This record gives sequence, structure tokens and C-alpha cells, in this order.
Amino acid sequence: MLEIKTFTFGPFETNTYVVNDGQQVLLIDPACSNAYEQQQLYSYIHSQLSTFNLLIVATHGHLDHLWGAKWACEQWNTPVLMHESDIPMAQAMQAQYNMFGIRTTPEPFPIEPLRSPMTNDQSPITNMSIISTPGHTPGSVCLYWEKEKVLLSGDTLFRMGYGRTDLPGGNMGQLIISLERLFDLPADVRVYPGHGDPTTIGSERR
Repeated sequence: MLEIKTFTFGPFETNTYVVNDGQQVLLIDPACSNAYEQQQLYSYIHSQLSTFNLLIVATHGHLDHLWGAKWACEQWNTPVLMHESDIPMAQAMQAQYNMFGIRTTPEPFPIEPLRSPMTNDQSPITNMSIISTPGHTPGSVCLYWEKEKVLLSGDTLFRMGYGRTDLPGGNMGQLIISLERLFDLPADVRVYPGHGDPTTIGSERR
């Protein structure tokens, strides 16, 4: 049974998800931006980790989804997994900080390419698939549990909206194709977006 815990963190109100799928605990988009948020996340994850390791996955390389990436990598001694097309963006985080006028120097964190199927200790995690959905960023991805009819959509698809494409790397044409790919999923698939409330595929493709 899929267990999903949602935290909304940081000044951009970004959704961080902790997913326990029975094989693995996944930390999706570590957006915790201060010590209080970090403690909330740490306490919950350690209530879930009695028999599982943890993987950290980023749906894309924007700063608001990675505020807590360095901290999380240090806590669980594991890198952030991210689509290879967004790794350069995440490695050049200072440019994003400068764009938003954030007067802080970001610290680097370990990143490795996200592969499909995702693996843990060389064993494939077979009940989850990775859907490439470029448009918001070149390397945006969604995570899909077909049996449970659950989609973590990052900033590709929101309730009553979709990701912006006016930031560097954004492409409206690609985003439209990605949305069409998602709208081919069953109508009752539950969508957990990177910002805002959950929705369903059926509600958003109407």
C-alpha cells in the first residue's frame, strides 16, 4: 500500500513528499528551508525507516524544490537523483538565487542522474515509473504508480494550472506535449503537484 505524506515548505510553498511504496522510502523535492522544517521532515522520515533505506528524488532542478537538498543528502548519506538535463541547472544554483534576488550563497550537494527504472542497491523498483515531461524545465519528470493510480507531477501539472515556461529552459511547446502525455493516463489518477492541492487527471483535462 502506498503511503504519501505531504509537507509544504519554504517561501514558495513547495510541496515535499515522503512516499513509502512498500519497497522504498522516497523523499521527493526536499524543499525544507529552515531548521524547524528540517526537524519536521527528519522526525517523520525516521518514523518510516525501520526497514527501508531512503532515496532522494527531484522532479526538476529549480531552487525552491531543492532548498533542503544539501541538508537531506548529509542526513541520509545519499545523493539527489535528478534527470540529467536539469543537473547543470542545479549545479549552477547561484544563478537562480541571483535571479530571485536571494542574497545567499548556495552550497553544492551531490547529484546523480535519475534512471528508469529506478534502482535501490542494484534492484529495480518495479512498481513506479518515471515519465519525462519537459517544458517547465528540460529535465522535468513525473513519478507514476500505475497500480495505485498516483502521479507526483512536480511543476508540470497543477490543480487548475500548469508550470510556467518563462524561466530559463522553459518551453511551452514541449510542455503542451508533456501535458498531452499525462492526459492519456486514466481519469481517476490522483495527482500530487509541486505546489497547491491534489487533483485528478480527469479534472484537469476537462
